[in-house]
Amino acid sequence: MSTAAEHLAGELEDRPPLARMAIAVLALVGLLVAVYLSMYKLGYLGIIQCQFGSCEKVQASRYAFFLGQPVAVWGVGAYIIIFALAMMGTQPRFARERWVALSIFAMSLVGVLFSAYLTYLEAAVIHAWCQWCVVSAILITLIFLLSIPGLRQAR
Repeated sequence: MSTAAEHLAGELEDRPPLARMAIAVLALVGLLVAVYLSMYKLGYLGIIQCQFGSCEKVQASRYAFFLGQPVAVWGVGAYIIIFALAMMGTQPRFARERWVALSIFAMSLVGVLFSAYLTYLEAAVIHAWCQWCVVSAILITLIFLLSIPGLRQAR
């Protein structure tokens, strides 16, 4: 026989993790930003909309490429993977799986470190800011912070 507290605890465990849903939303927004920058970088857009900073100067720098591909294209891949992992992590079957939590944490950690490097380049080397890059850096930082509680809750 279960008590009301055990029943409530069971119901709470069955709910999709709120942090994973927030990560999925943030990854989707990051994906849109990365797709927009990729389309510009690959020549599908004529001009880049930039209200603040010098997005074109940043995108025209040699640092806008990594391993022969536009940095934004790498961002598209990373955000797709994080989105897929977060959505998988909201399913009851995978909600408490440790590898899902570790994968989201590791992907977002790499993203935070790479974004920090790119932000340093914008400030110290290029001397220009790209608003879309800053938005992406903020999004991946939020995803990283939201991934930390998942490590403790995973089995």
